[in-house]
Amino acid sequence: MKRVLLKLSGEALAGEKKTGFDEAVVTEVAKQVKTLVDEGIQIGIVIGGGNFWRGRTSKNIDRTKADQIGMLATVMNCIYVSEIFRSQGMMTSILTPFACGEFTKMFSKDRTNKYFAHNMVVFFAGGTGHPYFSTDTSTVLRAIEIEADTILLAKAVDGVYDCDPKDHPDARKYPEVSIQEVIDRQLKVVDLTASIMCMENKMPMIVFGLNEKDSIVNAAHGIITGTRVTVE
Repeated sequence: MKRVLLKLSGEALAGEKKTGFDEAVVTEVAKQVKTLVDEGIQIGIVIGGGNFWRGRTSKNIDRTKADQIGMLATVMNCIYVSEIFRSQGMMTSILTPFACGEFTKMFSKDRTNKYFAHNMVVFFAGGTGHPYFSTDTSTVLRAIEIEADTILLAKAVDGVYDCDPKDHPDARKYPEVSIQEVIDRQLKVVDLTASIMCMENKMPMIVFGLNEKDSIVNAAHGIITGTRVTVE
């Protein structure tokens, strides 16, 4: 595995606080990513914004404006996490699909490849730059654009279940499931738009719990305690 796109849940990075950041959690993520970078694996990262903003729960804010706030939440997340990564000895860059002054650089595939060639971890912030698209969709879009080998989906839940394990204690976890079944059964691994993009572009995913020990390193090495989502 040469190049991966790691999707981090904003809520998972908040730890038990459920909002903001848990620095210990983020530092542990950084240490795992550094292990992979030192092995020569190129890492792109997308971070959700749920630790700051869940705009779709409000009926008093226009959807476009709510999504714009969410995009900015992902920029804040990437700036913070990027700095923690740097404290662990990595070089990083943050790319966005819209101008953010001197905070970030504009996304392009050529720029991404240039940074990867210099052993940098590249953060893709700001979603797609458009409303009505989630960070799930931007994750798959960027993974396809940068020709990642797979998507590593680090979540608060430790895999894909046949129903919500929070509401159903007898929920069954899939060790492996096809993207077609994810779509047909609406298993909500990622949203429907992202799932269809994975299917059409044959982009596999590995879904696992962020809080499990060495979960990112293990997933990148093919040691999967969560769920492998296949596209063949």
